[in-house]
Amino acid sequence: MSSSKSKSVARRGAELNPRTTKYEFFGPPGALFVTLTVPITTYALYFGCSEQAGGCPPPAITTDAIVAALSDPQWWKGLWDTEAALMYLGWYAFCVAAWFVLPGDWVEGVTMRTGKKKMYKINAFTTMLLALGLTGGYIGRYGPESFTFIYDNWVGLVTASILMSVVQGLGCYAASFRPGALLALGGNSGNPIYDFFIGRELNPSIGYFDLKSFNELRPGLILWVLIDISMMCEQAVRRGGYKHITDSMWLASAFQVFYVFDGLYNEPAILTTMDITTDGFGFMLAVGDLTWVPFVYSLQPRFLVFRQKELGYAATAAIVAVNVLGYVIFRAANGQKNDFRNGKNPKNLKYMTTERGTKLLIEGWWGMSRHPNYMGDLIMAFAWSLPTGFETPITYFYVTYFAVLLIHRQMRDDENCEKKYGKDWHKYCKLVPYRIIPYVY
Repeated sequence: MSSSKSKSVARRGAELNPRTTKYEFFGPPGALFVTLTVPITTYALYFGCSEQAGGCPPPAITTDAIVAALSDPQWWKGLWDTEAALMYLGWYAFCVAAWFVLPGDWVEGVTMRTGKKKMYKINAFTTMLLALGLTGGYIGRYGPESFTFIYDNWVGLVTASILMSVVQGLGCYAASFRPGALLALGGNSGNPIYDFFIGRELNPSIGYFDLKSFNELRPGLILWVLIDISMMCEQAVRRGGYKHITDSMWLASAFQVFYVFDGLYNEPAILTTMDITTDGFGFMLAVGDLTWVPFVYSLQPRFLVFRQKELGYAATAAIVAVNVLGYVIFRAANGQKNDFRNGKNPKNLKYMTTERGTKLLIEGWWGMSRHPNYMGDLIMAFAWSLPTGFETPITYFYVTYFAVLLIHRQMRDDENCEKKYGKDWHKYCKLVPYRIIPYVY
C-alpha cells in the first residue's frame, strides 16, 4: 500500500472514530469504581439478604464480622463452584446454539456512521420458549426439587457470570484495535481502564453474530425467568407442593416473567435504544446483562423463598393494579414512539419540526414528559417490590437503583439531543418541561 493511500485510510479511520474528549462516570476513577462495585454489590445483596446469612439483613452483621470473613481464605474459595461454572457455561452455549439454529427474521438496525445498517436475527422469544419448554418438561419429569439448584448454587453462578463478563470485556477491548473496527463515540478515550469499562467498539461481531444485542436479550434475561422458576420450585418443596406457593411469590415472579416475555416478544424495539445505537460493548454492558439483570433483579422472589408472605385478595388486587398502570404507560408510550418513528400517527398527535427536519412529538404520552416510558418502568419496578411487604428496605433496592439508572439515562439522552438539535431542543424543552414524571421531575 502506498504512503498516500495509507494516509487516506488513516484519515478516514480518524474521521469515523474520533477521539473521545468527554468522560462519563467521572472518568477513569469512576469507571474503575463501578467496575469493582457492581460485582461487590451483587455479592453483598446475597450475603446481606439471604437465608444462609441469617436474614435480610442478618441480625448479627458487624464490621468486625465482615472483616473476619474477608480475611478468611476459605470464604474466598467459597465464591467458586466448579459445578455452577459448568452449568453457566452450558447455559450460555445453549443460548448461542439457539441463536444459530432457531429460525428468525432478519431486521435492519439504524443507519450507522459508515452509512450502513447492521442486520439482526430476531429469535430471542423463540429461544425463551424453547428454554421454558425444556425446563417445564424437566420439572414435570423429576419434580420441583430437581430445579432448586439455582437457589442452592447462587454464589457460584454469580461468580461464573462475572467471569464471563470480564472475559468478554477484555476480549472485545482487545479486538477493537483491529483495522476497520467502528468504535463507539464515547469509548475511544485512549485510557484502557475507561475504554474497557464503557466499551470501545460499537458493535463487536463474529460474522452476523452481534455480541451486544445477543447479550442484551438472551443469556441474562431468560436466565432471570429461570431463576424465578427455581425460586418457586424451592418454595414449593418447602411448603409441600405447587398448590401451596404463596400469592406474593406468584405475584413477584409473574410480574417479572411477563416483563421479560414482553421485552423478548418486542425484540426489534431494542434496535433503536441507546445501548444498541450509541454505547460500545464493554464490561459495563456485559456485567449488566449477564450478572446484574438476572441476579439482582430477581432479589424479591429469592427473598420470598425464606420470608413467605400471604397477601390476601385486597392487597393482591392493589399491587396488580399498580403493575398494570405501569405497564400501560410503558407500552402505550413506546407504541406511540415506534409508530411515529415509522411514519405513522394514527391519533394525529401534535409535533414540532426541527431545522434538521426531525419531528418531535409534543402531545400524547410524549407531551406529558420527555421519557414517559421511564415513568412506566419505575411504576412497574415499585410493583415488583410491593409483594415483599415493608419488612426491609433491601427488597426495594431494585426500584431505587432503577430510578438512579433512568435519571442518568435521561440526562445522557437530553445532552445528546441538545448537541443534535441545538436551539430547537431548548424550544422543545419549554413545550415538554418534565423529564420523566409530570409535575415531579
